[in-house]
Amino acid sequence: MSLVTVIDRDRRPAGLEPDVAARLAELRAKAEGRDASGILELALKEAFPGRTAVSSSFGAESAVLLHLVAQVDPSTPVLFLNTGKLFGETLRYRDRLQDELGLGDVRTVAPYAEERAACDPDGTLWTRDTDACCEFRKVVPLRRAMAGFAAQITGRKRFQTGARADMKPVEFFEGRFRFNPLAAWDLADLEAYIEAHKLPRHPLVEDGYPSIGCMPCTRRVTAGESYRAGRWSGLDKDECGIHIGVDGEGI
Repeated sequence: MSLVTVIDRDRRPAGLEPDVAARLAELRAKAEGRDASGILELALKEAFPGRTAVSSSFGAESAVLLHLVAQVDPSTPVLFLNTGKLFGETLRYRDRLQDELGLGDVRTVAPYAEERAACDPDGTLWTRDTDACCEFRKVVPLRRAMAGFAAQITGRKRFQTGARADMKPVEFFEGRFRFNPLAAWDLADLEAYIEAHKLPRHPLVEDGYPSIGCMPCTRRVTAGESYRAGRWSGLDKDECGIHIGVDGEGI
């Protein structure tokens, strides 16, 4: 049985235990009416101090969430997935944001060598099975890195994909609480924040990449296309798998 098959089976959503459901309801009530900074305060200062990590791709919109996090607690661990297939510009942008925002604990997460040897020895799995490639390069390493944390912060927004349209500011996923402080933001909100705080932009944005993932599976977007049209172009896929399925809600 393959590593990917085992992981897929283990990730099936399950019903919430009564105590978890009660805690989730409590956190959602506390998040009600708060802005993004307030939700971050809830996660980082009130509910799970010292036990929360941010997952970030250091992509086109990442500076917004990371700037907000830095205002609340710049020592928050930031988990960055280096899939081995990223644009060089993304790696340099990570270093620039870490320096300019004063992020004190950026951790690079990657597949183990034995996983690469078993799942993708010649580095071409993406040409045959993008889901399997994302699974071992992203889902498995991030799950491993998140194991010691009680909560996770993401930069997901409802407008990005159909699967995210009903996303809540607080969820419970794979045994931990997940906070989405930017859930209600749209592109105009992101742009206004970047402008107001003079945040550095990912260098590929001006080159026609409004949404940036791994190099083989990301292309430029042409006029009239949706901003995520360049991700997994031509495939029935708009998620890498990290954020699919919310325990107890079946999303």
